[in-house]
Parts: sequence; C-alpha cells; structure tokens
Amino acid sequence: MQLDFGPDGNQLVPVITQDYSSRDVLILAYSNKEAFEETLRSGYATYFSRSRNEIWKKGSTSGDYLKVAEIRINCEQNSLLYLVIPQGKGSCHALKTDGTPHTTCFYRRILHGKVLEIVDECR
Repeated sequence: MQLDFGPDGNQLVPVITQDYSSRDVLILAYSNKEAFEETLRSGYATYFSRSRNEIWKKGSTSGDYLKVAEIRINCEQNSLLYLVIPQGKGSCHALKTDGTPHTTCFYRRILHGKVLEIVDECR
C-alpha cells in the first residue's frame, strides 16, 4: 500500500464514506496520515477537517460515530472508501427541521439545474 500523504504526512486524500449495509454515500471527506492512522487504530472514521484545520473523529461531539467495517483503496492508491456502520441518528452535521441529523450529507438534489430539493435517501 502506497498512499501518498506527502513528505510531512499532511497531504490530503479524499475519502468516500458509504453505509456498509445500504451502500448509500454518506460523506465525502479528506484524510491525512494522522487521521488515517487513527481510523486504523480506533476502528472509527476519522478525517481531517479542512474548515477547522484539525483531526476530526466523526461522532466525537455529536455521538453519531461511524464504525469502520472495511476500508478500500482505489487503483491509483490516491483515494479511500470507508464502508461504515453508523452508530447514532445520522451522519451529516446539518440538521433536519426536527433537529436530527440527516442520514447522508447528500440530502439535496438539484432540479432543473437551479432548484434544491431535500430528499431523505440517496437512492
């Protein structure tokens, strides 16, 4: 395995996160070497938050952890796929009107090239 996190370990690699059972895409995030090693060590999806510029273990503040069932790497060894078992109410930090998290970060679709519609599932 030759993931390239750069000489300092801080180069970011995209991580697609899917529900292990449904295969719904939950999150697209990024990982650096430290976040990847923490994912391997803990068994829970851990990313590098570009907006906060820090390591982010999904669920550490919300309680909505993502237990990693399997990790896959693409053919060019420059992106990852985490197949996870969600442990909580949802996986997105954005909340529905009832205050619960969306199941996936991809909860909106674009209609007619300009209108956003909220949908509950990715299917």
